[in-house]
Amino acid sequence: MFFKSAMDAVRKGLARTASVFGAGVRSVLHGRRVDEATLNEVETLLIAADVGVGAARELVASLRSEFRAGRMERGEDALEHLKLMMKARLAPAPGMTREIAVTSAKPAVVLVVGVNGVGKTTSVAKIAQSIQASGRTVLLAAADTYRAGAVAQLSVWADRLGVEIIRGATGADPAAVAFDAADAAVARSVDVLLIDTAGRLHNEESLMRQLVKIRDVVRRRIPGAPHETLLVLDATSGQNALVQAAAFRKAVDITGIFLAKMDGTARGGVVVAIHDALGVPVKLIGVGERPEDVQPFDPERFVDAVFAPGAATLSS
Repeated sequence: MFFKSAMDAVRKGLARTASVFGAGVRSVLHGRRVDEATLNEVETLLIAADVGVGAARELVASLRSEFRAGRMERGEDALEHLKLMMKARLAPAPGMTREIAVTSAKPAVVLVVGVNGVGKTTSVAKIAQSIQASGRTVLLAAADTYRAGAVAQLSVWADRLGVEIIRGATGADPAAVAFDAADAAVARSVDVLLIDTAGRLHNEESLMRQLVKIRDVVRRRIPGAPHETLLVLDATSGQNALVQAAAFRKAVDITGIFLAKMDGTARGGVVVAIHDALGVPVKLIGVGERPEDVQPFDPERFVDAVFAPGAATLSS
């Protein structure tokens, strides 16, 4: 549930998206009567915001249908209709949830994957804090053994958060570290085991096979694991994030997205493009550098924040 402070954090974190995309759409529609030229402008802005060509055309087609049927004359009405359509589009598919690791199993296992440079290890710390905030205990597994800095970095975060961590030596078999962590999670009766994996380019087949190995090894110790596989994507990478997501999905079953660096992009419409392309819910968004700046993704509040009347001044 979003409290006022959380909502303020989301609005502040989405300042760039709101001041460019949201304010741009508002300026096109505010105080104007709807016509074909106006709707074309809206479509251009949606595409520029990385909503995706297909989604932009479908959203504007809905606006155009309302306009041609005589049910929409004012720009303000068009904006409200657009917001409703975007919220509906971002709603989870039937049977899906935005909660993290919803399972009766204990420990629940969360595998975190992503490409190099998306801030994945820091994201793991943010996810750990989010899980802690839900009242569950967490054990971290530093299975990114190819990069010594990743293990050290996650260890620092573990100390700050007061979370236990299982780590291996630099160059150790990541799957072995994951298995040891699974064993420890069972022995210590923790609620959630959170496994950090090596960052990898989406076209590195050998590293992708390593992900499958980690999954299989953990599953042998904890039946049904991993119960959640979160893919960390960099919101600033725009449409390239879709290419990365498709490749990871071939290797492991992605159940949710953590969209990091939302505070660093003016093209937050990529949330819509990712949801459309994958059919996988965006579960968390990163709106700042601190662990507490990770927030559960809520379509209603996301859309309201992007199109808030004061969007143009949010960044001030």
